[in-house]
Amino acid sequence: MSVDPTGADLKRFLAEDPGGPVVMLNLLRFADGGRASYGAYSGAIGPFLRSVGARVVYAGDTSTALVAPDGHEWDAVLLVEYPSREAFSRMVADPDYQRITEQRTAALSHAVLQATTPWA
Repeated sequence: MSVDPTGADLKRFLAEDPGGPVVMLNLLRFADGGRASYGAYSGAIGPFLRSVGARVVYAGDTSTALVAPDGHEWDAVLLVEYPSREAFSRMVADPDYQRITEQRTAALSHAVLQATTPWA
């Protein structure tokens, strides 16, 4: 399972843009020893988030699952709000940002990166 979006994923993400802000849901399962690598990534991503007007809405470890399919265990959840899908895409296309993504990739064994849109 890939933990990083592909070029095709990003094209579809932009093509399906309803406009307005997007909150990205991140479900994270760490690889062995991955929490430290993800911590390094988390420390490095702040300037990139600020440069596109994004903000972390919530970050935390998961706890007891009350309802979930088998195999749906996650270590952490992260919600990040971007002013637009274009802003997210601009950030991930930044060559300086791409240099830190290896920390995220190495940290994770599984991930979900799901765009959400706010209810009216």
